[in-house]
This record gives sequence, structure tokens and C-alpha cells, in this order.
Amino acid sequence: MQTEKLIQTALNEKKPDLVLKNGKVVNVFTGEILSTDIAITDGVIVGMGSYQGIRETDLGGRYVIPGLINAHVHVESSMASPEVYAMEELRQGTTTIITDPHEIVNVSGMTAISDILKASERAVVNYYVMLPSCVPSTPFEHSGAVLEAEDLAYFKHHPNVLGLGEMMNAVGVLNRDEVVMHKLSAFSDQIVDGHFPMGSGKELNAYVSGGIGTDHESISFEEALEKLRTGMAVLIREGSACHNLDAIIQGIVENHIDTSHLAFCTDDKHLAAIRQEGSIRYHLKRSVQLGLDPVRAVQIATINAARIYGLKHIGAVGIGYKADMLVVNDLRDFEIHTVYKDGKTIDELEPVQTMTYSRQLISPVNFASLDTNTFRIPEADSYSVIGIVNHQIVTQKLLYSAAELKRGLADGSVNKIAVIERHHATGNHGVGYIFGYGNIHGAVASTVAHDSHNIVVIGDNDRDMFLACEELKKTGGGYILVSGGKVTGSLALPLGGLMSLKKADDLISELDLIIQKAYAMGVNPEIDPFITLSFMALPVIPELRITDGGLFDVTRFTFLK
Repeated sequence: MQTEKLIQTALNEKKPDLVLKNGKVVNVFTGEILSTDIAITDGVIVGMGSYQGIRETDLGGRYVIPGLINAHVHVESSMASPEVYAMEELRQGTTTIITDPHEIVNVSGMTAISDILKASERAVVNYYVMLPSCVPSTPFEHSGAVLEAEDLAYFKHHPNVLGLGEMMNAVGVLNRDEVVMHKLSAFSDQIVDGHFPMGSGKELNAYVSGGIGTDHESISFEEALEKLRTGMAVLIREGSACHNLDAIIQGIVENHIDTSHLAFCTDDKHLAAIRQEGSIRYHLKRSVQLGLDPVRAVQIATINAARIYGLKHIGAVGIGYKADMLVVNDLRDFEIHTVYKDGKTIDELEPVQTMTYSRQLISPVNFASLDTNTFRIPEADSYSVIGIVNHQIVTQKLLYSAAELKRGLADGSVNKIAVIERHHATGNHGVGYIFGYGNIHGAVASTVAHDSHNIVVIGDNDRDMFLACEELKKTGGGYILVSGGKVTGSLALPLGGLMSLKKADDLISELDLIIQKAYAMGVNPEIDPFITLSFMALPVIPELRITDGGLFDVTRFTFLK
């Protein structure tokens, strides 16, 4: 029995498989830093103290911290397949991810959940899944699938399923919508993630009363603090489009707030950005720069997330815990020396074979016939305009007079934006105006459009917008740039129109190139050209959005006429 073997090894009756000697362990239980050996057998930590092993590695006095945990992530937003993404996270010190695959599930439904769970079983990291609660996110858009409580319950007992993913339909919770209530009831015995941007007061109390335990949408310390006071766990987000860490950590430090109910997450982050700066390791480094005690930062990045999600034997360098660890040179920059997963270095792990995904996930772009008339907007005395907020995914609802709009279109500060239904060729489409994307000369289009992932296209002329959509049909989904009637940039994402099947180096190279081209077209340098665009179609984050049904006022939860 393995238990007997672990006990024998801990007693020094058997030699451990591996002993890491001369390390400084950050003990997340006590907050101490202890100089000790670490004995590992069968991928489990069995002892700390003085041990001799079959193999020994001298750490040279370096620090040992638990493997990092990304508490909330949409792998699809990296644009990499799960196996490629997991390896990139591992190289950056993340040994556990908690992912909500609602992007690909909005495209391909239960087939997508099945495939993602198969991928989770093969992953090089601990790959946990929160089942998507909102497919579609609201009834005000058309997605590729609709999932009910009984559909989700079919998967709830899979060993890698932790609970119900982010409940974006806050209005449905507050109004006790029958469909929402059934989903919350079906997962009342598991963790339920929240999504309540700017939630406050009695509405926040009611939302939490629905059994919702976490939230990752806080953009200010004040918002995070109010949610913490309700008992919610706050997942501090720092990704490619949302940069919330500085404001929240600064408030935590200045106000001496307890950090035991905080965790770190990326939510949405491109693979190239992970390669360049890390994911949760960036949170660690930046938090310490902002004045947070390094040990507290490590606790937030590890054991806190494990406790929030009920993960045993993960999140600590402790007896009986998985030997998922980082050896780092210091507790300031957290420069990685070695990553251990189950007691093995990355080079010692067996290579993960590329998974063959179901045909339904290799999703064609299927929209009704378009022409330049598709993008025409009737003249009016005034216009509601989506206002982009730099570094955030919230938007502003701006009101332009006809004269102001004409000037904005002329000087390039205002562009057209459209969402085209691309799953069932219904012909549904919405068209509006947007401010803050940049003075672009052409069109930018994508099949990545949260969360129903229809086509979202933005441009300064109807012809280029039309051509960009047509090109997406040819490529089977992805990112497209068009200028002067010609395709100037293309990145194919054949897996649901969301993810590439290429290796990390090739994907990152292509992504870097098309982002550079987008900025050269005139995209606002303070935003991510594609992630920011993708969130303009998400009708659950204030204030103004656009779906294939038209402009949508999130604060009033209704379409504009």
C-alpha cells in the first residue's frame, strides 16, 4: 500500500526517491521560512528535516514555495489548446489551474465539456474545471449551444470538476429566475463562482445568499473589500485586458486587511503575455513591489486558492502534499530556478501527446449572407456610443449628438462596431458606434467575442468590415485585419474559432505579429487590440455592449431602440 510506504519513508526506514537539500521553505501554514531538507516519494512530500535519498539535489540555499494556483482562467482566451496552455503555465511555475471553459462550450456545448475533461485528465498540471453556468451568458444573444441544469449535472461527479462556473446572470439571481435557481440548486453542495461587477449593498447580499462563493470582477479596493466583508472569496485579476491587481493590493497593504480569503487569477491572458511575464508569478512579483509581505503573497498564490476550492494535498510544501513546488532565487522577483510537478522537473515529465478533438469543435464559421448594407445605421438626432475604458473591460455609455458623431467619425475617434451571428446562419446582427478603439484605417474582426463568440468586427468603413467577415469564413475563425480592401493580417483559430492547434512558439510568433500590425493600423496603444474587442460583445458587464441583437444597456438590462 502506498500509505505504508510513505510512512516507512517518513520514518527513514526507506530512502526517499528524492531529497532536496539545503532549501529555505516558505511554510504557508505558519508564515515562517525554514531551512530544511525535503523528502519526496511517489510524488508526495513525506518529510522535512534531515534526510538522505536515492537521489539528492542541493538547492544552494534557494527558496522553495508551493506550486502556484491560477484560481480562475479561461484557457481559450490564451488561444492555445489545453495541452499547450498547461505546459506554458507549468514553465511559469503554475502547477494547478481552475478553469471555466465557457468560451468553447458556448460554441460546441456538451461535446466541448467532454473534450475539455478528457484534456484535463492528460494535462501536465492539476487541471480542474468549473462547469459553465451561463451558456449563453444571457438570453439577449445567440450562442452555439444552450445548457440547462440537468446538462451540467451530468458532469458534476467527474473527479476534475469542482463546481459551477461564474454566474454571470446576476439579474437572474436577483430576480430568482427559474433556470438560474435550478442551476444553483443542482450545485449547492459544491463551490459556485460569481461574476458581479460593481455589485453592492442589498443586491450583493442577495447574490451571495444564492450560494455564490467567489468573485473576480472587483476593479477597486473598495469593491473588493465590500465583497470580502460578505464572506466572498475575492480572486484578484490581472490579465491581458483587466489590470485590477495594483488597486486592490495597494488598498490591502495600506489598510492592513487580512488576506486569507484572497487568491490570484488571470481570467483572460494571451499566451504571449504569459511567456513574457508569467501568469500568477507576475501577481507575486508585483504584489511584493507594492509593499505586500512576500510570505503573504505566496499564501495568496497557493494555499488560499486551495482552501477556497476545497483542494486537499495541494497548495503547500507540507507533509502529505503533492510535490508541486517552485525553487526560486529570491522572494522579490521570484526568478524561477526549477519547477517540480509531482516531484519531477519539467524535463523529467513524460511528453503530452496532442489530443484529437471532436469534429464538432472544429467549428465552421456559419453566417447568413452579408453585404456592405449590413453595416448601415439609420440617421438619428442622437446616438448611444460604447466608450472603451483603458485597461478595463467595463465600458461607458456615451451620448453623441448627430453633429458630435459626424466629427468623431471624421477625426477617427469613433468607429462602427458590429456583431454577426455565426453559429446557425440566422442572419441576426447588431451594429453601433464605439469610441476609444483608435483611429484605425480599415477593419479588425474576430470570432473571439465573449461569451457567445459570434463575429465581432470594428472599422472605419463598411467595405473593409464586410471583407474581414468574409475572410473569417475562409479561415474557419480567428483574427483578421483588412485595410484598403486587402487582408493585411490573419491568425487562424480552427478549434471553435477560439484556439490554435499550433505549438506555443509558432502561435506566439503569429500573435505577436498580428498585434503589431493592429497597432500599426492605429489601434489605441493602451488596449489589447483583440481581447478588448472581444469583450465589447459581453452583455453582463456595465455599461453598454453590443450583441447580435443590437446595442445592449447592461445597467437597465435591455436593448436600446
